[in-house]
Amino acid sequence: MTGQELMQGRAHPLRLVIFDCDGVIVDSEAIANRITSASLTAEGWPMTPAEAEGFFLGMTLTDMVPVIEARIGRPLSAAWKPNLMRALVEALSRDAVPIAGAVEAMQAASELGLPWRIASNSSHEEMRAKFARLGITDLVAGRVHSHRDVARGKPAPDLFLATAMAEGVPPVGCVVIEDSVPGSRAAAAALMDCLGYAPHGHDAPLIAEGAVPFRSMFELPALFAAGMKAGT
Repeated sequence: MTGQELMQGRAHPLRLVIFDCDGVIVDSEAIANRITSASLTAEGWPMTPAEAEGFFLGMTLTDMVPVIEARIGRPLSAAWKPNLMRALVEALSRDAVPIAGAVEAMQAASELGLPWRIASNSSHEEMRAKFARLGITDLVAGRVHSHRDVARGKPAPDLFLATAMAEGVPPVGCVVIEDSVPGSRAAAAALMDCLGYAPHGHDAPLIAEGAVPFRSMFELPALFAAGMKAGT
């Protein structure tokens, strides 16, 4: 199935777009992987940035802790999470760049009169740093939701359901834009359609979670327009 087929075949018109943040709006994965791998190497788990992505893409820091502790065979210090978050915020505020076409996709949704929000396993502190770096703080104001706002982050459906509730839209009226397995799984659990961003064609893991892949953010405005007309 293509993204166009998904959106045209919806039983209900599209009423809300929910964007993930990292890897969807902000090209921050390489930065986070670099910082995380360096931190874990220092903790006794030698790791490359590519390995960090394979282990932790889409996970919250909270969910990462038991995985790390099981591997290194001891508890992490109480300072590990805040120290890592501080390093991430500093690096992201300096080095983050946008995913090509993502800001244009959000602006296009607004021009179509289509509500949109952001739901991320990142903290609000991290997202503020990223959005300030990209110069879109005003654009996203009042639309941002973090895993810290709910009991469980992705892959649980809580964050997407809370985001939809904030807009007053039922799950059947939503589409999620994701790039990770936990995010795609969360969308499926929330009973929301999911478009899986896979710019390099590595889409099999997303398809396995029920996402329909697409290659470029510049495809989204046309997909949004098709979804808004569906089911009418």
